[in-house]
Amino acid sequence: MRLLPLVTAGFLLIFGSLAAQAQQAAMPDRVGGTVVSFAGDMLTMKTGDGQTETVRVPPTVNVTALQNRKLSDIKAGDFVGSAAVKGPDGKLHAQEVHIFAESMRGTGEGQRPMSGVNRSMTNATVTTVIADPKGQTLRLTYKGGEQDIEVGPDARIVAIVPGDRSLLKPGAAVSAFVVKGADGNLSARAVQAEKDGVKPL
Repeated sequence: MRLLPLVTAGFLLIFGSLAAQAQQAAMPDRVGGTVVSFAGDMLTMKTGDGQTETVRVPPTVNVTALQNRKLSDIKAGDFVGSAAVKGPDGKLHAQEVHIFAESMRGTGEGQRPMSGVNRSMTNATVTTVIADPKGQTLRLTYKGGEQDIEVGPDARIVAIVPGDRSLLKPGAAVSAFVVKGADGNLSARAVQAEKDGVKPL
């Protein structure tokens, strides 16, 4: 079984709230692919390298989806998450920006490093949107800090929206954070699924 490394921004945004738990236990791994079947609580998927993986999805696990958005859709007051890299100019440049549903406000709030050189994740409230020649600058505020992030035209902008288990249908792209039990079986802690052709990251 090949579990994907914890560098996928979309799920780090959602799972940032597990940072404190990571002090007691390892963070979950991510496994993604295409749904083969979903019966009962058992999700079977075909991974990108051709393997078949089966993951238990407990009834309490949230399923989310993504909707494409434009940079102009981001406004003051939104709760967003951004994976960003520090450029030679010393500024943080967004690779992706996710707009959280209001029901998910506060998820993983704060700033933390990501895998890779000079990469970070910031989940925070937009206080100011500043137009600049190359896009926009988002001024983000979170408990204990503030951060400006440059968002250029190439950054992917999506909204994280609530989904449901009906999205886990054959042929749909899916990505799940999983933990391995003592019996060696995988259990999902969160699942993101394709909706209306928009695939998880």
